[in-house]
Amino acid sequence: MARNAEKAMTALARFRQAQLEEGKVKERRPFLASECNERPKAEKWRRQIISEISKKVAQIQNAGLGEFRIRDLNDEINKLLREKRHWEVRIKELGGPDYARVGPKMLDHEGKEVPGNRGYKYFGAARDLPGVRELFEKEPAPALRKTRAELMKDVDAEYYGYRDEDDGVLLPLETQYEKQAVLEAVQKWRTEKESHLSGDKQQKEEEEEESIYTVLNEEPYDEESQEEQEAEEGGVTFIAHVPVPSQREVEEALVRRKKMELLQRYASETLQAQSQEARALLGL
Repeated sequence: MARNAEKAMTALARFRQAQLEEGKVKERRPFLASECNERPKAEKWRRQIISEISKKVAQIQNAGLGEFRIRDLNDEINKLLREKRHWEVRIKELGGPDYARVGPKMLDHEGKEVPGNRGYKYFGAARDLPGVRELFEKEPAPALRKTRAELMKDVDAEYYGYRDEDDGVLLPLETQYEKQAVLEAVQKWRTEKESHLSGDKQQKEEEEEESIYTVLNEEPYDEESQEEQEAEEGGVTFIAHVPVPSQREVEEALVRRKKMELLQRYASETLQAQSQEARALLGL
């Protein structure tokens, strides 16, 4: 069975069409809407433009037409939309309804307008063309900076680390590392102790401090022996004729003197008298 397009091209179909159009002159749409002075004709041309737009919008949905054909169809649709608006303005001037306000806008809604390019719209497969798809991609909105009050809402005990032990993971790890640290410290102490003991066996440290004053035994004075000793040692030897106190006795005397000065400065006379009585009783 032949398709409708093939049927329309048969000789019988062409003859029948010629009979219907005999004696009729096909009227052409004016190039400018201002050239039309009759409202019924202006509405007729508007309906004709809407019909052409509908056909082209249906064609442009096919993405297999190719990039150039899709761009041409999109340009033709935008051109027809502008022409339709011109006829609507002319119909309003001739006393007809204002289609821009009350008319259907279904065809306009099928197209998507590029931001910053007012009036030109993309239909169907034209939206997915290279260079057009990027125009419709919206830039991500910048992240809003939180205020100090909003940040403080999230501050709680967990923020300061008071709930770190509630998960049951931290305590076992701390116990393990603590035992390991204790073992290492004990081992280090034992090695140091063993090395210290081995050093003591070789050389013992003196327990008592040496006196800073050395008292030499008195010997009968002999000038010759004294000169020989000075010549050998190259120095002067001092002989103590009175008992010299030791270093510890000097320190104790200094401490007692310091105590007495503090008592005289800060203690009252009654307290000083009691202290002296206590010293007398104790025999100090």
